[in-house]
Amino acid sequence: MLQQRYVLLDRDGVINQDSDAFIKSPEEWMPIPGSLEAIALLNSHGYKVVVVSNQSGIARGLFDENTLTAVHDKMSNLVRSQGGEITAIYFCPHGPDDNCACRKPKAGLLLQFAHDFNVDLTRTSVIGDSLRDLQAAELVGAKPILVKTGKGQQTLINNPNLNALIFENLYDAAKFLISGQ
Repeated sequence: MLQQRYVLLDRDGVINQDSDAFIKSPEEWMPIPGSLEAIALLNSHGYKVVVVSNQSGIARGLFDENTLTAVHDKMSNLVRSQGGEITAIYFCPHGPDDNCACRKPKAGLLLQFAHDFNVDLTRTSVIGDSLRDLQAAELVGAKPILVKTGKGQQTLINNPNLNALIFENLYDAAKFLISGQ
């Protein structure tokens, strides 16, 4: 039996515009051009899309989980309006100094997803814009993919020898994945 194919996406800087001041409300959440269409494209080629995101703004007191839910509802509705679907959203609410197991670059969120969906992570791609996204992917044997949106260009400058596939944006990464290369 063929295993369901999944793609794990970081949120800020991959699907939506990132902000050093954090995305603190649905009004601040703005999609990167082509990202919603990329999710729909992946879905139309048999991939389920799951969002895996650090959301330390909760620990910092910048927003609460209800606000985060409202942001995710907006994201999910906009994806649906383009014919796509986000299967699940995993997030770490902790701050960088909380020493939790779920904050990327640790693998807790990826492992929780794999457990919940009974997925072999070595057959899964993780798309992110930061080194910590790629490090979490490598920890579990997933395929790391860097996009140059968000913090991606700076990540590439700071780490020129990354062991990852590199694309301009999520749409280009999605086109590559559906090509089966």
